[in-house]
Parts: sequence; C-alpha cells; structure tokens
Amino acid sequence: MVTILRPDEVQKKYGKMFCKGLYTIVDEKSGKARIIEKCISRGPGEWDIVNRKRTKGVIDNIIMDGNTLVMDVTIGEGELRFGPVSSEMGGQGLKAFKVEGDEVRMTWYGIAGASVGIGACLPQCQDVIRTEYPDDFKIGGGHAAHVDIITPKLVRVVIGVDDTDTKEEGATWATSLAMAQECPIGHFLEHKIIQLNPKTPTKTTNCCSTAVTFAVKEEEVPKLIEFCYDYVKKNSYSTDAVMTVFQGLDIPKPLMDFGWAAKSVMFKVEDAEKVAAENGVQIITVTGTGGIIGAVAAIGCVDIGPKSAGVPEDFE
Repeated sequence: MVTILRPDEVQKKYGKMFCKGLYTIVDEKSGKARIIEKCISRGPGEWDIVNRKRTKGVIDNIIMDGNTLVMDVTIGEGELRFGPVSSEMGGQGLKAFKVEGDEVRMTWYGIAGASVGIGACLPQCQDVIRTEYPDDFKIGGGHAAHVDIITPKLVRVVIGVDDTDTKEEGATWATSLAMAQECPIGHFLEHKIIQLNPKTPTKTTNCCSTAVTFAVKEEEVPKLIEFCYDYVKKNSYSTDAVMTVFQGLDIPKPLMDFGWAAKSVMFKVEDAEKVAAENGVQIITVTGTGGIIGAVAAIGCVDIGPKSAGVPEDFE
C-alpha cells in the first residue's frame, strides 16, 4: 500500500523545510528535461550537488546559481551508484524521471540524513502535486528510503523582443523585464539582454534585444504568447516592435550561430526569417518589422551565458 500526501500534509507531518520552488521542464522531442529547485540556503544545495553527481542516476549535469539548483536530466530510468561512502556519509539520487500525461513522476532515493531531503523537503514544495510513500518508508537516521514525487509537466518558452523603443523614449530590456515580472502565466525563469552589432545604422542607442524564458504548462503556451504580445504592443514606443517565440530546452546550433554572428555581421531581414523558419522560431510582428533580426538573434543567444551581453571582441 502507498501513502499519498499533498505538500501541506507533508509540512504538517514533518515541519516546515527549505524548498521554495520545484519546476520540472520537459522537452520530449529531445528526450531531455530540466529540474529547477529553489532553496532558502546555499549549503543544502551544495551538498545535494556533490551527492547527486556521485549517484548519477538520470542526472546528466547539475549547477548552482545563487540558491537555485539547475539539473539537466535524461527522461527515463538509470542506475544509482551511491558508492563506498554511502554507509558513512549518506547519499541522494534521482533514479527515474518519467512523463505521464500532463504530470512528471520523479523517483528519488535517499540514504541516512539525505532521506529527509527527498521525503520531507522536496515533497512540501507548493509546486508538487503529491508524493507517494511506500509502506517501508522511514526518514532520517541510518534508513534508506525512496519516494515518488509528482509535479506538473512544464515546457520552456523563450520570448525574444526587439525594437520597442525610439531614440527618445523607452528601452527594450526594461519593457521585457516588466513584462516578465507582471506575467501571471507560468514561472518567469530568466531575462537576458542581448548585445547586437553596435554599428547597425538603424539602431536606437545601444542596439540590444532581449530574451525572456518561462516555464509553463503546455496548454497555457497560447495564453503566454497572447499576454506578451499585448504587453509589448501596449508598451512599445516604436512602430518596429517584433516578438519571437521558441519552445524547447535545446537551441538549435544554426540559431545559436546566427545569434552570435548578429553581434558583428550586418544581416538582412530575409536572413533572420530563413533561420527562424528552419529552426522552429515563430516571428510575430507587433507594431512593425524592424525588430525581426534582433528578436531572432535573441533566441539564439539566450543560452550562451555572459556572452549574450557582449560582442566577440569582449571575449578574445
């Protein structure tokens, strides 16, 4: 028999813990997923990184950004390797990540103190739908335990924006950031300022576009696009504002190459339209067409880290 608990029931049973966010973002086309876990403190996250890397399972890569853990995983099931230190130090790992309709089922294992993390901390996050505990589940001490944590299936949507401003008014990065903060749909993940070719003759001031990423339920993607479109249209000072949309975790290489090249090459609108059509990017003209190149390039640069904010000369 399995015991099923909601987040509020877990908190009532074990007391208030530390997880402040748990998003499971799925890209079924690539067979990959991303887990974003927000903690109130860096210490538990660093401990989790070491242990989860050691045990492997389905986690391919894990990094920490502030107090947030970002885990790239393979959809499916993998073997856990706790190693010889487990009996002395405990351990924690993700054995399986499976998509079941509009839900995600994660099977977590924990040994000793690590069982608190997978049995009491993660399950009480408000993003969790429910947690399933087996009959023999015991938390803490020298016990080994596992649980199935069920969360909503989310997808990543990248919104590129350019040319909402004029030489006299506005700033695309500010408009896009306000849009992301005010968006009531899904979870706002990241805001990136994309430096483009500063020699572009039609630029306003700095020649920057913006990319914003969200984690949303798949059925809510049209609502997200509609909200962003309406926001950009209402808050644009320019008659050239353009928005682009990409769904997925992996930015295609030709699109990344275009984004990087747009920092030094004078592309034509036709070049941007071609790379967008070939790589799954939707171009939406909001008040005009002048921002097409920058909005497409923003999608291409969203995952290149600090390089998004500079030009090639900055990284030579």
